[in-house]
Amino acid sequence: MKKLLSSLAFSALLLLTNSCRSGDKNEGAIEITLSGWQSNPIESRLLEKVIDQFEAKYPNIKVKHEVINSQYMDVIKTRLIGEVAPDVFYLDAFEAPLLMKYEVLEPLNSYIKSEFNLADFEPNLINAFKRNGNLYGIPKDFSTLALFYNETAFAKAKIQQPPKTWNQLIEYSKKLTLYDQTGKVNQYGFGITPELPRQQFIIQAFGGELVDRNHYAAFATPESLKGLQLVIEQYRHDRSSAQPSDVGASSGDDMFGQGKAAMMLSGAWTIPYFKETFPNLKFSTAEVPTINNRKGTMAYTVAYVMNRKSTQKEAAWKLIEYLTSEATMKESGSQGFALPSRRSVLKGLDSDRHSLYAPLIAGSTYATIWQAGETLPTILTNFDNQFVSALIGQQSLKDAMQKAQDTANREIYLSN
Repeated sequence: MKKLLSSLAFSALLLLTNSCRSGDKNEGAIEITLSGWQSNPIESRLLEKVIDQFEAKYPNIKVKHEVINSQYMDVIKTRLIGEVAPDVFYLDAFEAPLLMKYEVLEPLNSYIKSEFNLADFEPNLINAFKRNGNLYGIPKDFSTLALFYNETAFAKAKIQQPPKTWNQLIEYSKKLTLYDQTGKVNQYGFGITPELPRQQFIIQAFGGELVDRNHYAAFATPESLKGLQLVIEQYRHDRSSAQPSDVGASSGDDMFGQGKAAMMLSGAWTIPYFKETFPNLKFSTAEVPTINNRKGTMAYTVAYVMNRKSTQKEAAWKLIEYLTSEATMKESGSQGFALPSRRSVLKGLDSDRHSLYAPLIAGSTYATIWQAGETLPTILTNFDNQFVSALIGQQSLKDAMQKAQDTANREIYLSN
């Protein structure tokens, strides 16, 4: 357990005195804490409503809902070390392998009864929270990536259909890149997010792998570089793509919403964001274009998990069960920030949302889950640093990826 996050042990002491949140205490009621982050105020208000409904159904259970938006996982890991972690908390699939390895989560197998219908969940989402036959989390939702494209920009460029292949995307990007009279780009064809969570399926397109069987980095191979080179060449040679910082945008979604990029890859969370923030934006979605005749996209999922040292495990399970029930997912899914992890609910999405959400749903059948063992955080940091360096031309892609792989593997070796 000390190996889990020994560097945070001191911080744990600082949190011991303020780990409990103030709130109403009903005499005789069981009190449990639910911790997570807030992606959107609307989503948070909806969760509060669901918690109120849960407490009405179980009047002997009081739920403290704690929002942690800054350094969420550092806080959770620190509190686990200090044994003051919440009873139930959000856990991203990306972070799950490390916590499962160190057995700080409660296995849920014995709590699940037949009426819960675990088979209703997307199997690949469930598998992201399994280790050695134990299930440690119930996925609350997920999203894949789809291609978002600006309908107005497409019409002006006389492009009638979204690209089906990555080669088409590159050609369309050139047509959609617009300059002003001074030669400055007003609109890029494609907006990119040069981070590993958006590149893994591209690494795999020509047979490359992110990690090997022992969870060491393995992305500096010719097969992996062939996919990543597509991103580099479009940015550096075609100059038909841009990253958010190039155009003064805060994110890829912001860049697209402002009309500074005509296409981008993003997830379900973007649809309600555009409707609220850029109501005049006309956009559509399509499946991610194939690379090397291979379909690919990413899938991101978060589960509700239980602290193994919770003193109120039965109450904690009742909360997880309620939050991931079919009825709750139907209500939560109505906002469209993510896709429901239950297949029965996923199939029942409203028809008026079908055209925008259909490509995201279709991608769930072949998406790569954003997860690759407990060493992924180390690999992510080293990849991102070096990939951006190659993107802006400070070094070749081959040198950058070799340096990233070597540094990551040295850190992984020293930590074992």
